[in-house]
Amino acid sequence: MVNPIYKKIYQKIKKYDTIVVARHIGPDPDAVTTEIALRDSIRETFPNKKVYAVGSGVARFKTYGTLDKINEDELVNPLLIVVDVPNIYRIDGITFSKYSEVIKIDHHPFEDKMGDVELVDTTSCSAAQLVTELIFNTKLKMPLHVAENLFCGIVSDSDRFLLPYTTAKTFKLVSRLIEETNLDFSKLYVKLYERPLNEIRFQGYLAENLILTENGFAYIKIDNELIEKFGVDSGTASNMVNNFNFIKEVKAWAFISYDTKNKVYKVNIRSRGPVINEIAAKYNGGGHAFASGVRTPNEEDIDNLIKDLDEVCKEEK
Repeated sequence: MVNPIYKKIYQKIKKYDTIVVARHIGPDPDAVTTEIALRDSIRETFPNKKVYAVGSGVARFKTYGTLDKINEDELVNPLLIVVDVPNIYRIDGITFSKYSEVIKIDHHPFEDKMGDVELVDTTSCSAAQLVTELIFNTKLKMPLHVAENLFCGIVSDSDRFLLPYTTAKTFKLVSRLIEETNLDFSKLYVKLYERPLNEIRFQGYLAENLILTENGFAYIKIDNELIEKFGVDSGTASNMVNNFNFIKEVKAWAFISYDTKNKVYKVNIRSRGPVINEIAAKYNGGGHAFASGVRTPNEEDIDNLIKDLDEVCKEEK
């Protein structure tokens, strides 16, 4: 049975002439590909609508499409669609109070109610999976470039279908994407995972200098001097956390970096067993049970976070 929420979302999209699609700050591939894919699908379906995808640009994600710059004061009765973010304060590129109608599409545990129409499904591996379902269950169009972005979002957030949020539904949707659009998934895997040699060398440094506690918690602090030495950007550095799964001695691990522009510590946390999102929430972070993040301006929070994560690893049998 088709979820009736898809029809409600489609009817809202059909109703509004101006639509803004937004996602979370510090975006990952799922967030960026999903907002751009949804924008482009709506544009293809309704060419006369003004549809924007907003947020801070990330250089390494430019191949997924360009983001839009808007003046919110000039928008007339806009609809806001928020993807891949559970809480209002982490939405990037918009002023939430300026929108009278908001739709949320998200796969994180529920935090903030944003509007009357919300599609929140924590069994979905990604926001891209939810938008794929939305398009397939409505009259929204699925051109090749939209399918390619959604494929990249699904593959990225499921860590190549390795994470437990991957389900039979995920594979069915991806199979349909390939069958109906004839996308070249081999090419897209190269787009997602090809890296320059300096990043490989940087990853080697991280592996060599990872601190491992006796309880199976591993972490490393990445400073700007190190980032400059290897010629990588801070986003690439923090996303390296996804490359350290399946280390026998490690139950959970965290990469800690400092954002000098915004003056906050950014922590990416992953786990192979211990539930970490409850720990992240203590420090105004959040995410999934086994993949979470924290942003904090306080160095003391970092020290306490490390202790808490070590303790949760100790409790994990």
